[in-house]
Amino acid sequence: MSGYMAALYENKMMSSGENLLTAIVPLMKLLSLIVIGLVLAHPKAQMIPRETFRLLSKLVFALFLPCLIFTELGESITLQNIALWWFIPVNVLVSTVIGCFLGVAVVLICRPPPQFNRFTIIMTAFGNTGNLPLAIVGSVCHTKDSPFGPHCHSKGVAYVSFAQWVAVILVYTLVYHMMEPPMQYYEIVEEGTEIEEQPVSNVSRPLLVEAEWPGIEEKETEHSKTPFIARIFHSISSLSQTTFPDIDLGERSLSSPRSIQCLAEPRVVRRIRIVVEQTPVQHILQPPTIASLLAIIIGMVPQLKAFFFGYDAPLSFVTDSLEILAGAMVPSVMLILGGMLAEGPKDSTLGLRTTIGITVARLLVLPLLGIGVVALADKLHLLVQGDAMYRFVLLLQYTTPSAILLGAIASLRGYAVKEASALLFWQHVFALFSLSLYIIIYFKLLTYI
Repeated sequence: MSGYMAALYENKMMSSGENLLTAIVPLMKLLSLIVIGLVLAHPKAQMIPRETFRLLSKLVFALFLPCLIFTELGESITLQNIALWWFIPVNVLVSTVIGCFLGVAVVLICRPPPQFNRFTIIMTAFGNTGNLPLAIVGSVCHTKDSPFGPHCHSKGVAYVSFAQWVAVILVYTLVYHMMEPPMQYYEIVEEGTEIEEQPVSNVSRPLLVEAEWPGIEEKETEHSKTPFIARIFHSISSLSQTTFPDIDLGERSLSSPRSIQCLAEPRVVRRIRIVVEQTPVQHILQPPTIASLLAIIIGMVPQLKAFFFGYDAPLSFVTDSLEILAGAMVPSVMLILGGMLAEGPKDSTLGLRTTIGITVARLLVLPLLGIGVVALADKLHLLVQGDAMYRFVLLLQYTTPSAILLGAIASLRGYAVKEASALLFWQHVFALFSLSLYIIIYFKLLTYI
């Protein structure tokens, strides 16, 4: 009997060790790629110039990532799967709402400088739902003893890609306006003598600004770096009236024949319309989003799908070529992340306490709440039954650091650019440890939730 118990204990220990190794090895692979990128881009070595990493980020954005999304999502998605996967985009919204509440808690507890209150909430709420989860899924599925069974990579990439469109819409609408420069901060900066804005060269611009949104300098509009919403919805001083560029509210004179014939547009409605018109929704249709839409359309129509996917498909050579290009996505993203970390943290006025508060809330507290949300959804039978990868992707949405795209939005709005750079640096450094911890926990829990 004692021999049997000893053998059982030994098998259990071996199984635990194997599970731990299975969870750690994928992250060690990604870490190795990050270290290579860091060494290549380190300022002292300068083996590869920063401009090369910018070009690589453009290739990822315009070619490698769309190819990966199209080939994997298009092959996996069907009308039936859309009905089964509905909780994936909903989970993005749930994680964002919970993150916003955590961000408010960080503001109340850590008390950042007043001009960074909205910045603190945004950086706590919005995580990386694109490149980093795709890299983690790719690395996990590349291991020999993957716990997710056959078609691990295809399913994982399809799940992550299916959630991206929700995150993109949130970034280009809610985040864009919440990252607006605060009214008081803008007035303080602009109150003195007029200072001509010096153009920022590609050499001085941080790599994170273009890491997930290349060509951001071309997207700037007249009101990108002004408190546009505050100007419209709040009464401001006569000084700031001269400071801001004039905004045509489109008011009509009551003496005009048209205004006599029809009711005048309410003032609040007119202001909301102007804000909607100034929202850069056109930027939503970027190459990754277009690839997602094409994949969904083709995947839902069996006749079209038969042309692109399958061994006997007439255009299978096209999808095979795209798959070859898609294989470069994960290593390229990790090399870019290493290049970003090689630049080091920028000077920040956010404060150490707030930086720690955001990092702890985003990388330690939110994943714990995510486990509860996914477990509850499973109890309510909202998830795909028996699909461990489905649950793993849902949990990852709570675990990743703040989206690198937030650094690009900060640069576009001219708000907290240095703070975003420093915070993203420290979050990604700490995420190397928090992701390792939670992936081990997730591998243990996937048999129970």
